[in-house]
Amino acid sequence: MKLLRHIPFLIAVLKHSLTAFGGPQVHLGLMQHRFVEKRKDITSEELMEYNAFCQLLPGASSTQTIILVAYKRGGMALAFLTLLVWILPATFLMMLVAIAYNYFDMRSGLQSFILIQPMAIGFIVSATIILYKKAINNLITKIIFILTAVFVFIAFKSPWAIPFVIILAGIVTNFSQKRIPNDGAAPKTVNWGTLFIFIFLFLAAGILSEEATRKNWEQHKVINLFENNYRFGSFVFGGGDVLIPMMYEQYVARPNSERVKKNKRDVLKISKDAFLMGAGMVRAMPGPVFSVASYTSVMALKEKTMPIQIMGALMGSFAIFLPSFFIVLFFFPIWQNLKKYAIFHRSLEGIYAAVVGIMLGATLQLLGGISIKIEYYSSLTLITYIFVFMASTYLIYKQKIAAQWVVLSTIALGFLLTFLNTNWSF
Repeated sequence: MKLLRHIPFLIAVLKHSLTAFGGPQVHLGLMQHRFVEKRKDITSEELMEYNAFCQLLPGASSTQTIILVAYKRGGMALAFLTLLVWILPATFLMMLVAIAYNYFDMRSGLQSFILIQPMAIGFIVSATIILYKKAINNLITKIIFILTAVFVFIAFKSPWAIPFVIILAGIVTNFSQKRIPNDGAAPKTVNWGTLFIFIFLFLAAGILSEEATRKNWEQHKVINLFENNYRFGSFVFGGGDVLIPMMYEQYVARPNSERVKKNKRDVLKISKDAFLMGAGMVRAMPGPVFSVASYTSVMALKEKTMPIQIMGALMGSFAIFLPSFFIVLFFFPIWQNLKKYAIFHRSLEGIYAAVVGIMLGATLQLLGGISIKIEYYSSLTLITYIFVFMASTYLIYKQKIAAQWVVLSTIALGFLLTFLNTNWSF
């Protein structure tokens, strides 16, 4: 019955999951808007702290951040329910995309989402401005902010870039003369059970998957899917930009290698075109990029019946997010226990500045990554890109418009633009 009082929070999580386009940096901005400014579940400082902590861990950082928001509010039970609510829309949509891929031409549908990227960048910019005012308040934090933004822009695709700058920023601010007494809250109890479950599932999945493949069990590919995705969720640092290349190697490159062909093993495989379609579509979906596992799971079971494909999507989705849940809840009390030390408090000043710098660096990277194919898109597209970027920033930052209305308006404009480009030339 205690969970009933958290229903409004879960509804807010569902709304967040339906509007969180654009990746972890955008998700952070939307969480600032929804859970800090509107609902006041946590403070801006706590949100930046949670986000910085999750950037140091393997797994889906935006998923882990929202798990911690729920954990603070209602403990482990609410954290688990929040995980399910958060991943449901994205994984369901990506499963539908995979099923539809076999029957329909998805290119026109993808074109209708072309304005999502400039909208997402607008969300990041609005959040960066808000957090800048809170975290950047002296010379050292301004220097950290600028240098972090430049470094992240240059090394954005490296899985170690973000953890590196967060750790370095925390070290730098410890050279300040800021005095904080060596006291704090009572140490948190570390939940060793979550670590044991994580390790047990990792080992059991690996052993069972190998046995199922070796003995060619009837549904061994479903077991292989669970193992693959659990392994991805356990070892991926750097989010979806690192996950997708790892999946490409596993499902596209590896099955075509000489070693696999020589052993004649019946491994999971996806065609290059089908994989790239999923990698593109997941960027146009709300929610975590890790939801691409739902798509790849269906495509890897393409020759199976639809019920088996749906079961594979459920298994793959659950497996890739489960490590994030166990890892973050095990390490978070350890992180919290550090709060009684002055070195930790001095580090937070630099960490907060680095988080805002990361958001600016990501913004610059995304702006540089927008490619307008002049020979395919009209000049109207370029003008609309700029308009959507500026309007999204203004509406979220200045007018405080709910994110879902901005998203829905952007998608509608994208459909209109696609229709105009198809029927008229400008």
